[in-house]
Amino acid sequence: MLQLCIEHNLCEVNIDVTYKPQNVMETLVIPTREDVSVENQAVFANLEKAIGFMPNLFAVLANSPTALGDYLSFEGRKSSLNNKEKEVVKLIVSQLNGCDYCLAAHTGAAQMVGFTKEQTIEIRKGAISFDAKLDALVLFAKEVVEQKGDVSEETKFKFFSEGYDAESLIDVLLIIGEKVISNYLFALTKVPVDFPAAEEI
Repeated sequence: MLQLCIEHNLCEVNIDVTYKPQNVMETLVIPTREDVSVENQAVFANLEKAIGFMPNLFAVLANSPTALGDYLSFEGRKSSLNNKEKEVVKLIVSQLNGCDYCLAAHTGAAQMVGFTKEQTIEIRKGAISFDAKLDALVLFAKEVVEQKGDVSEETKFKFFSEGYDAESLIDVLLIIGEKVISNYLFALTKVPVDFPAAEEI
């Protein structure tokens, strides 16, 4: 009835179509342990014990009763890549996506697994001088993100020539996917960064 009225100019209709911007954090809060499901309370306790505090970005995932546990299971899945290789991928992806939160978290994590601060900066720039195999890895991951998977034959050749294989390729893709989730969540929420800030480059 309303649509017919409008089409035939038979009535006056005042429709408020004014856009009313809303900060996503007005509806997507950073919950405390007391605010979340029983299942998530157990996850909070485990993370606080392991890390010493509950990272804001992980806490935001607990707005869903299952997302936090699902994400951590995904992040912690068995992989053919070692811890250093994982951090290479996570750092370059977070750099390309401009995620200050993940850059802060993974700069610290990368140093915990043996990289120097200077090496983490090389990784973020996408060119590694101190390890040829890791250089092939960071270049491959960088092109996957930048080219949406359409990686050049030259880059794939370098990746495989350094000893990576089909399993490695799949594991790189899964780490990229996992990191895109957290990068995008930060972009949406801009939660306070509760790790020491990464150096700007």
